Amino acid sequence: MSSSCDVTGKKPGFGNSVSHSHRRTRRRWNPNAQRRRYWLPSQGRYVRLNVSTTGIRIIDRDGIEAVVARLRARGVQL
Repeated sequence: MSSSCDVTGKKPGFGNSVSHSHRRTRRRWNPNAQRRRYWLPSQGRYVRLNVSTTGIRIIDRDGIEAVVARLRARGVQL
């Protein structure tokens, strides 16, 4: 499962981990992505989304119907 958010589009960030001696090794910062199941009352079914914690807050604020409508307008199949 890729660690990207379906709602916000957040993806892993890449960079260097710098030790005390200043040696650099590659690392990545993953978004806090979680697999969530939301009930869509208009369709009478559940929808599984891979969302970050920011995406969860957006769904709580705007509602799942509005977020799904935005995703469909963007061309995402649910």
